[in-house]
Amino acid sequence: MNRFNLKLREKIKESLTSVMPITVIVMLLCFTIVAVPAGALLSFLIGAVFLIIGMGLFTLGAEMAMTPIGEHAGSYITKTKNLVIIIISSFLVGFIVTVAEPDLQVLASQVPAVPDNVLIFSVAAGVGLFLIAAILRMLFSVPLYYMLIVFYAIVFVLSMFVPKDFLAVAFDSGGVTTGPMTVPFIMAFGVGISAIRSDKHAQNDSFGLVALCSVGPIIAVLILGMLYNPTEGSYTQLIIPQISDSMELWEEFAKGFPEYLKDVAVSLSPIIAGFALFQIFALKLPKRQTIKILIGILYTYFGLVLFLTGVNVGFMPVGKYLGEQLVSTAYNWILVPIAMVIGYFIVAAEPAVHVLNKQVEELTNGAISTGAMKISLSIGVSLSLGLSMIRVLTGISIMWFLIPGYVLAIGLAFFVPKIFTSIAFDSGGVASGPMTATFLLPFAMGACEAVGGNIMTDAFGIVAMVAMTPLITIQILGLYYKYKNGSKPAAPLDEAEETDDEIIELDLED
Repeated sequence: MNRFNLKLREKIKESLTSVMPITVIVMLLCFTIVAVPAGALLSFLIGAVFLIIGMGLFTLGAEMAMTPIGEHAGSYITKTKNLVIIIISSFLVGFIVTVAEPDLQVLASQVPAVPDNVLIFSVAAGVGLFLIAAILRMLFSVPLYYMLIVFYAIVFVLSMFVPKDFLAVAFDSGGVTTGPMTVPFIMAFGVGISAIRSDKHAQNDSFGLVALCSVGPIIAVLILGMLYNPTEGSYTQLIIPQISDSMELWEEFAKGFPEYLKDVAVSLSPIIAGFALFQIFALKLPKRQTIKILIGILYTYFGLVLFLTGVNVGFMPVGKYLGEQLVSTAYNWILVPIAMVIGYFIVAAEPAVHVLNKQVEELTNGAISTGAMKISLSIGVSLSLGLSMIRVLTGISIMWFLIPGYVLAIGLAFFVPKIFTSIAFDSGGVASGPMTATFLLPFAMGACEAVGGNIMTDAFGIVAMVAMTPLITIQILGLYYKYKNGSKPAAPLDEAEETDDEIIELDLED
């Protein structure tokens, strides 16, 4: 029990380090440039406390439960060496964890032209199908960038047939659906599968699953846009609550907390049910290990509840208000540098970023450090926020940024060590999590409303931008590593570049 307490303190300390910078930045803005109502500011500060505790619980829970469940499931399924079982299981895993993603509910509410359940199940099916593609890529050692070229070519061709107001929402879906519930499980699932392979670069191929699973939702939503042909999008109008005393402040959180208790319970239930069935009929883990996983699930549950309550009740209204007020000043261009500073620090508050950084450092034996990953991600998100605010102020189409951005990202894949390409495309989905959806998107919406822009074309798309720029900055980090070591890369990266013909022999018979 003491070990658990030490771990929890360590995780909360990490989350405090992550959340404090963005909290300080917002406070400085509130006391210097933007006069935020006292009630909203106090709500923001309470939300920050919720974020710190919630992220600490969540990351510990993911480490104790989500990661072991994913690894055991991936390892067991692959050991069957039955291709049909691997394909069916991969689809079910992708489908179930995507339906469990809380941010998907937010996306569904933004697309009234498509029924919520139709969109949710279509996106989940897209993730399931692309998880199959990702697993088969691992098993047969197919280079990731080949698949990315084909799939992103399909994405941009489909985008020509979708209404303009619907386009940004479709690209946002790729980032939103790879959130705090999906990323730890899918990444661990890949690690479990790669553990069965005997070749030297098997572990490095465990990266890239999130990258491909981010493409599935985009294609699914683009196809829905073609089928339903929505003439315009919509969004939920965010109203900043008027809080005059402590009782009203408590009521705001009291209304949100039970809602997220229910939402997260619904989200986690398919994963818990799947684990229970797997444990009874297949895994049969020891009692002590099973209890540890159950405790981890509880940590995950309460951590995600606190996190979502904090960002939705505390952070979202302040984000929108800041955007409105900053763009209303005489020097509205100040929105761009301020957004870049916010973007640099806010990515550290994404729960799934910690999971990715830890796994990268472990699987590369420290060759790619957590510090290098943090800086590269921060620079990427900072750039994306700057470009997004330029879009808000000018109304430039998102395609002028996405097409050259993805062309550059895929072009870099031919020059950097393969592991960096996989990590980079995984990072895009990881960086665009709940903090982006519940603070940065309202921030952009508030600014867009204040300048009289089109919310659907100018503010939406910020999640897509946040998902794109890390693809470039992480691969530039890969170029740095490559040329820093000359023609002889560090050992863990060297292994990533080797090829051999050892793959799992699969039973192709039913």
